[in-house]
Amino acid sequence: MFFIEYEKLHPDLKNREVENFYKKLANKKLELCLKRIFDILVSVCLIFLLSPLILIIFIFIKLTSRGPAFYVQERVTTNKKIFKIIKFRTMVLDADKIGTLVTVDGDPRVTRIGKILRKLRLDEIPQLFNVLAGDMSFVGTRPEVLKYVEQYTDEMKATLLMPAGVTSLASIKFKDEEHFLNDDMNPEDTEKTYVEKILPQKMKYNLKYLDDFNLRFDIKIMLRTLATVIK
Repeated sequence: MFFIEYEKLHPDLKNREVENFYKKLANKKLELCLKRIFDILVSVCLIFLLSPLILIIFIFIKLTSRGPAFYVQERVTTNKKIFKIIKFRTMVLDADKIGTLVTVDGDPRVTRIGKILRKLRLDEIPQLFNVLAGDMSFVGTRPEVLKYVEQYTDEMKATLLMPAGVTSLASIKFKDEEHFLNDDMNPEDTEKTYVEKILPQKMKYNLKYLDDFNLRFDIKIMLRTLATVIK
């Protein structure tokens, strides 16, 4: 389903701010349908083309660190639905249990190969399967864990009207997000800084995306993301 009927929206999304964005998106149902078709076709092609690279990265992770090659975590997407995001594991096993949910600059939990994967954003490749399944789109608000979503303002909740994205305007602007945080901060300060300072700034771009959404804009964001990665 590429667009949710208002009556079927999660109760947390039924407020005046979200309704304003909903009305704008309701006039773009054809664009939303094309967006979903685009996601399916491109994700299938990329999974096929990148399958050798996926296998190579899988082997390297298994050979260089203990634990599974893939990292799976519950995140929130359209209509506050919980789904399991898939990434290549870039941190030590059970990293969530020995640190915060956000990664800081110089985070000692990141493995050697993980640093390379993060820099080139290759750790995101498995999300092609999330896109194919419909839980994510190539462009949209990056999915957060429920803990942070519960702290959204009424306006921020509007980002849950569309699927979570692999990339976004906010991802481009905050490509060095980890530099805003450092491993000298205690866990409470790290999460407080993220929720109170970084997240609101990222949401300005995410909400602007909802206003400006169209498929051509999505393609531009994808190309800008690619240009940022290969710089």
